[in-house]
Amino acid sequence: MNGFASHGLDEGAFEDKTSISGGLRTFDAFPKTKPTYTRRTSTGGYTTLALSLFCIFLSLSEFRRWYAGSETQQFSVEKGVSQTLQINLDAVVAMRCQDLHINIQDASGDRILAGDLLKKDPTSWAMWVNPKKVHHSSNTGDKQRREGMEQEDTHVAHVLGEVRKARRNYKKTPRMGRGTQGDACRVYGSLEGNKVQGDFHITARGHGYMEPGEHLSHEAFNFSHLVNELSFGPLYPSLLNPLDHTLATTSIHFNKFQYYLSIVPTIYTRTFTDRIPLNSTTHSPLASVSTILTNQYAVTSQSHEVPEQSIPGIFFKFDIEPILLTISESRGGFLALCVRVVNIISGVLVGGGWCYQLWGWGRENVQGGRARAKSGGEGMLHGRKEEEDEGESAA
Repeated sequence: MNGFASHGLDEGAFEDKTSISGGLRTFDAFPKTKPTYTRRTSTGGYTTLALSLFCIFLSLSEFRRWYAGSETQQFSVEKGVSQTLQINLDAVVAMRCQDLHINIQDASGDRILAGDLLKKDPTSWAMWVNPKKVHHSSNTGDKQRREGMEQEDTHVAHVLGEVRKARRNYKKTPRMGRGTQGDACRVYGSLEGNKVQGDFHITARGHGYMEPGEHLSHEAFNFSHLVNELSFGPLYPSLLNPLDHTLATTSIHFNKFQYYLSIVPTIYTRTFTDRIPLNSTTHSPLASVSTILTNQYAVTSQSHEVPEQSIPGIFFKFDIEPILLTISESRGGFLALCVRVVNIISGVLVGGGWCYQLWGWGRENVQGGRARAKSGGEGMLHGRKEEEDEGESAA
């Protein structure tokens, strides 16, 4: 009575379609195939393994890119209300401390006796001139290496990492050996100046300003110097500025070193949103997890001999640019990451499945064509066999 069941037919094909579940099967977009109609091969297993490894590689790459975030730079008009600017200096001059005169003269007419605010330690010039640690403008190879290090300090992750692990003070002056005479002076420290254009200069005692005291002999002039640190704003010794570890030497007594600095206030910030909300008044990031405010500067320099009527020395002329640079590192939402990962996996699996099916179809056609060519392309339905049988019977 029910003989079709013995042939492996599906009785479900004859069930009532009026039921709710039967009606919903009409809209099934994922039809199933019985296991008896599928065949698993080692080639398919290798292909599945390769596609799975490729999906894992792309997913990890996407996660790494998301975790690293993306950097954007935004320029805006500087609207800060800050009236002062912190100046950080750590320099060694090849002259005795009592022979140096250090001052700041700004555009507002204020004069700051920086020599009284900064620390001055006698030291030996030979202790500081180390070719492996200082930069000289004539060294092309060292210049390229330095440019690479300065480029790293433009990335938010590197800057925040260096600031977090660095100490916020100056290193101690190395002790001189016994019997060593101090032929140089280390000038270091931080001081507050007006946030306007100014001139920070180091000259010889009795030259540049009308002051009482002994006039320094011209033979004692030697303005060879090493700048260990010159920055503006909070002190971050681990960050490399354009003049840090810069060496300039001269054998001329009346020599004038001039540095022209263009200072740009800069904010480094890391956020977890694609948009950086800025306060319209202070330009401070409101949603930042980690933020530092500092100042970058570009510098041009020149050095030349001057006549005895002029004033030799080291002059840093700085100007404050009326712009604010915000360098931000943002990271997208986790849900967006999940969507991208799903798209990657689905795309690889679907594309890989199509390629595998096309490859299988082509292989079957090639193998089938070779089999037909080997058998002569004729079979029992061609009639050749019947003709041979008839010939044998007639014989």
